[in-house]
Amino acid sequence: MTFALGALLRRTCRFLVFLLPVLSLVPPSTRAQSTAAAKDAEILRQMRGSFEGLVTRVSPAVVEVLVTGYGVHEEEDDRGSSSVGRERSVGSGVIVDPDGYIVTNYHVVKGAERVRVILTPSASEESQAISLLKSRGRMRPARIVGFSKMIDLAVLKVEASGLPMLLLARYARLRKGQVVLAFGSPEGLENSVAFGLVSSVLRQPDPDNPMVYIQTDAAINPGNSVGPLVDMEGNVVGIDTFIYSQSGGNEGLGFAIPSGIVRYAYEQIRQHGRVRRRAIGADLQTLTPGLARGLGIPNEVGVIVSDVTPGGPTERAGLKVEDIITAVDGMPVDNLPLFLLSLYLLNAGNSTKLQIVRGSKKLDLIVPIIEPKDDPGRLSDLADPTKVLIPRLGVTGVTVEPQILEYLGGLRIPSGVLVTSTVSNRLAVDSGLMQGDVIHSLNHTPITSVDSVRDAFNKLQPGEPAAMQLERNGKLTYLTFETE
Repeated sequence: MTFALGALLRRTCRFLVFLLPVLSLVPPSTRAQSTAAAKDAEILRQMRGSFEGLVTRVSPAVVEVLVTGYGVHEEEDDRGSSSVGRERSVGSGVIVDPDGYIVTNYHVVKGAERVRVILTPSASEESQAISLLKSRGRMRPARIVGFSKMIDLAVLKVEASGLPMLLLARYARLRKGQVVLAFGSPEGLENSVAFGLVSSVLRQPDPDNPMVYIQTDAAINPGNSVGPLVDMEGNVVGIDTFIYSQSGGNEGLGFAIPSGIVRYAYEQIRQHGRVRRRAIGADLQTLTPGLARGLGIPNEVGVIVSDVTPGGPTERAGLKVEDIITAVDGMPVDNLPLFLLSLYLLNAGNSTKLQIVRGSKKLDLIVPIIEPKDDPGRLSDLADPTKVLIPRLGVTGVTVEPQILEYLGGLRIPSGVLVTSTVSNRLAVDSGLMQGDVIHSLNHTPITSVDSVRDAFNKLQPGEPAAMQLERNGKLTYLTFETE
């Protein structure tokens, strides 16, 4: 053994004596380039391994969402009305709880009659192609837990446990230029992934809309909707929701709902079945330069208080007319939409701190956050799109239950169906129903649920008159119409 080791050492020494003169003939610059190329190759190998590992971890938590239901066709007829028809659509979703809770966009499940999800298999030792082919058929029925039209977010539930899930990242840590990956099913191409950067952490495409988004150049196309936008740790920084495009495809202008808003909406829907709207008991306006000059206000940036509910908690907290709100919990606000957004983005508590300017003084006020009772938009958020459409009446509605009674502040008759929105449908009768109406009876048949409206209406013969008792603005009245 010692002899063999010695012989090996002697051969190695002779090889080195031979190799050194050869190496001396190689220019130093060539050796440096070779070393640099080797380092670059190693870095690329490490990056490839990081991305492959990240995709392997994230993909099983991304699902494909298949929806069958009703929708309003965009094409109008010669009378200017549109029709409701049966539609099929596909989108994406992300599992955020191992017990089967999935976040998706509201526009994906809008008008849904049936919702199913296709689960993505975990990676195996065999090739990914074979693994995906074997996964066909991992389809589960899903129910809609709740949604928010304003945020364009919905929560689904499948009956399963131990599912792979992704964590929601802390939005405050997101930075412009950060590397992100967009997952989804563009054009129905199941579980695709795209690479990009964060172009902006706070983009407000519509100044009249309170929603803000993360802007990214990661490729987002139709069907990517609701796929997660993840960081290099595999945490969800946003939910892909829409693109700006002249061609209909990706042009590097993609937008995602920030994780902070997603977290708030998800927790609200899990707890209440909807996202409760938030307000401070005061009427507010964006402070414009013209308004500031007219009122003699030197400060031209902020939100001005135009009215405060008399005797309400906000008035008792000290807020006054002509106070200028410049920040909410430390977040600067220079217009009304950003103020409204801040109430959802920064905390889920029952109060918030306002930084205000009153004349020459700067003050901090703690004011309560309440749910407004007179916001018409809140009615449409009550309607479950799997159950609400009543096509022949051209409305969507929700059964009056204790939660709805509390929401409406009571009714003359504590039962019926609340009309949450009207739908343009050329096949519907001209009933005269309006959003906020509560249907109590149809031709003396008591109405106690959405199904009872459909049943009572279907029993009417063509040309038969109908008398519908309803409650509108606290008063009982009748609507009459004829079936066709």
